[in-house]
Amino acid sequence: MSNSAVLSCEDLKAITGYRRAGDVARCLREQGVRVFHGRTGPWTTVDLINQAGGLEPRTDTEELNPRNVL
Repeated sequence: MSNSAVLSCEDLKAITGYRRAGDVARCLREQGVRVFHGRTGPWTTVDLINQAGGLEPRTDTEELNPRNVL
């Protein structure tokens, strides 16, 4: 299972320290995070934040076999 948990606008405000939804979205976009806009404000996922940071999502094989020993 991937770590694709959705982060709401309120989650993102707590993480970034910004209070306004537009500032949150701008901050994330500037850092390469793909942001979506919903009725309650911007949202994204943990996987999209990790991708912006250069981390690749784990595959099912890696999760079952972390040492890549087949």
